[in-house]
Amino acid sequence: MNTVLNIAAYKFVGLDDAAKIRAPLLESALAYSLKGTILLSPEGINMFLAGSEEGVQAFLATLRQDARFADIPVKESWSETVPFKKMRVRLKREIIRMNHPTIRPENGRAQAIDPATLKRWFDAGHDDEGRPLLLLDTRNDFEVEEGHFQGALNLHIQKFTDFPEAVAKVQDQLKDHAVVSYCTGGIRCEKATLYMNGLGLQHHWQLDGGILKYFEEVGGSYYEGRCTVFDERGALDTQLIPGPRTTSA
Repeated sequence: MNTVLNIAAYKFVGLDDAAKIRAPLLESALAYSLKGTILLSPEGINMFLAGSEEGVQAFLATLRQDARFADIPVKESWSETVPFKKMRVRLKREIIRMNHPTIRPENGRAQAIDPATLKRWFDAGHDDEGRPLLLLDTRNDFEVEEGHFQGALNLHIQKFTDFPEAVAKVQDQLKDHAVVSYCTGGIRCEKATLYMNGLGLQHHWQLDGGILKYFEEVGGSYYEGRCTVFDERGALDTQLIPGPRTTSA
């Protein structure tokens, strides 16, 4: 019986006090017997946590008392055991490293579409303006091998810092398409979309909440394989059921 609630959540938001809130967040997570990782940086928060449903919801209620996190979106899945060994809150320069400091939450979030809209565009084969649909996978190559959206463009990158150079090589392929960037939980595709804004590319969006939110709200339509997660669950199928990965980094 699956009794452990797993959550993945991030918010791209300016945090000038990341070091100050580290200890209180750790204390709160431990008080509710949670395990996992919270990453804090000047550009926001990214977290993967697991515990009892009551503990997770109580932690989220505490977190959302901070106005900056009041509307943080959360992806949920269930497992039989806690897939983390300890509780950590870490400080980083970026919540996902890209090495482009001009991409900042203060400059605005990336344009996004929700999972239901992407499913509708898949059904039609184009966006609402008739532009042909093109999915852009912003994840590492081994993650794409584990599972991906049908027809998605794989950049064959080994780490996210490779994205700017890789997308520059396919820039012409993206023109005149409705480009939807996606990743596991949303932060990589958000930063990728913001980077593409700087290239002057038009008609592109991020998949809000990433693959995990798509599975949660839409299911497995147009997705092949499973989604790699970076904990002991290995990978999740389209029903968010865990199993071992078939590929490795």
